Amino acid sequence: MAASTISREGNLEAPIRHPLDWQNPEFYNEDSLFAEMERVFDICHGCRRCVSLCQSFPTLFDLVDESDTFEVDGVDKKDYWKVVDHCYLCDLCYMTKCPYVPPHGWNLDFPHLMLRAKSVKYEKGDVTTRDRILTSTDAVGRIAGIPVVSQIVNTVNKMGPTRKLLESVLGVHADAKLPEYQSNTLRKRLRGHTSVAQAESTQETRGRVALFTTCYMNRNEPSVGEDFVAVYEHNGIPVTTPHKERCCGMPKLELGNLKAVQEAKEFNIPILAKLVDDGWDLTALIPSCVLMFKQELPLMFPDDPDVQKVKEAFFDPFEYLVLRHKEGKLNTDFKTSLGKVAYHAACHQRVQNIGQKTRDALALVPDTQVEVIERCSGHDGTYAVKKEFHDSAMKIVKPVVNKINNAEADHFGSDCAMAGHHIEKGLDDGRVPEHPISLLRKAYGI
Repeated sequence: MAASTISREGNLEAPIRHPLDWQNPEFYNEDSLFAEMERVFDICHGCRRCVSLCQSFPTLFDLVDESDTFEVDGVDKKDYWKVVDHCYLCDLCYMTKCPYVPPHGWNLDFPHLMLRAKSVKYEKGDVTTRDRILTSTDAVGRIAGIPVVSQIVNTVNKMGPTRKLLESVLGVHADAKLPEYQSNTLRKRLRGHTSVAQAESTQETRGRVALFTTCYMNRNEPSVGEDFVAVYEHNGIPVTTPHKERCCGMPKLELGNLKAVQEAKEFNIPILAKLVDDGWDLTALIPSCVLMFKQELPLMFPDDPDVQKVKEAFFDPFEYLVLRHKEGKLNTDFKTSLGKVAYHAACHQRVQNIGQKTRDALALVPDTQVEVIERCSGHDGTYAVKKEFHDSAMKIVKPVVNKINNAEADHFGSDCAMAGHHIEKGLDDGRVPEHPISLLRKAYGI
């Protein structure tokens, strides 16, 4: 029998992603969507390896097990949306569990099927006001970041009665931890910043980096961005920022609003591509934003040369430091040990397939032990704050919380600051997360 005709269980080759055919009218055909969902759900039902990842799979399997036929054909198709609503596109099923992803002949891409379903739902107008607001990070940030307004917002978000009202009116869970807003944003703090470092290139890096500040780091935790600049420039890496930027588009992607993603791309990509042309590498402190430029936009716009150019120049911040270290360009003159660090590896960093670069960098600090926790936090930026999903998010984060408690670590944190605070909510004992880049600055003593 010819090798090409041999049928085998599972897949021994590296996963590949096909471009997202989102501009094809068939992409939004609900009958076609349901047919593909039934095909994929039937494969998932027969496998069930992903049951521990998120709530989508237990929801699907419960629907099957409670149906008259005990098979997918017994599930009412309108209940498919319950599975879709629990998917927050972490990509872990695709990258870490599923044996049937391309190039396997079954061609199973569960996250992008869920994205297609979310897009169909959005185009039908089946979207809440709350979800439109939560995913409009630029607009919300501009208003909440106004001086005085930010103080009011931060105070109100900590008041029980107000949070109960917010839950009943908007559907934001009263117990969910909400980010604080800063009027003195990161972009304001770095305005006019000039680096005195002299760039030294290596085989894989150009030694000068433009930081895409992201909605969250710009308006919610600008101090982490300042730590980033301090660490990079301590390593002789000049840092700049784009002269202007918008949200990367990930929140709108997760909503299924692909036209809004395209609008964000058309704003950001020319600016970032010009920085690449001018000799800058690119990075961001939120793994989801890095993934957006590394994977999602290239899959949505595979024929756009500027999108591909930005993709090739975009690095995870610790990936960049470790690449520099490989060629002797990282300063390892650390002043302070970190002791034991419980480090949560964020989903959207793990699926970049770069390895455990944050762990590798932190482990360079003398007398430092890094315990890596490779479990989803269940936050997703918006999932954990929604009234109907908060309890599920707290269930998903519980194994992470247990591992941190068992570690008895001196520090804990995540590459995803929002995941870090969701873990903080799960711990509920006064401990606060520290971003790994902030820990590295502490180790340098700068």
